[in-house]
Amino acid sequence: MRGDDAVGLLAASRLRQDLGDRAEVIEAEMVGVDIVELMKGVRVAILIDAARSGQRPGTIHRLDASTRPIAVGMFPSSSHALGVSEALELARVLGVLPETVMVYGIEVGHTEAGQPLSPQVAKALDKVVELVIQECDACHA
Repeated sequence: MRGDDAVGLLAASRLRQDLGDRAEVIEAEMVGVDIVELMKGVRVAILIDAARSGQRPGTIHRLDASTRPIAVGMFPSSSHALGVSEALELARVLGVLPETVMVYGIEVGHTEAGQPLSPQVAKALDKVVELVIQECDACHA
């Protein structure tokens, strides 16, 4: 565990169990062009990642990246790779951005290795899993 930073991976793991074969769930630790490759040929993509915008831990952001860029500062990036925001814009420029792209950002607090999720982020994880299942069901309705 990487503290609250593991929230996206934990959400994917839970969604894989809860959605079964109703949706393809990919637990991806990579960023940048790897995300762009995963989106090629996809009609609907839902991304879940740890966010750091300065709001309190456990705050949930639901962002529609289908028609406009999302804030660059919301999702951390490094000097070695593109962050979520930059990867989505690269996909848009390359013409491979899915028709619908929803991004869930969960504000994190502590990100120390070896620590479990904070109670606030664990509660947000439950809510995001519920919301994503509803979105997936709506896509198949």
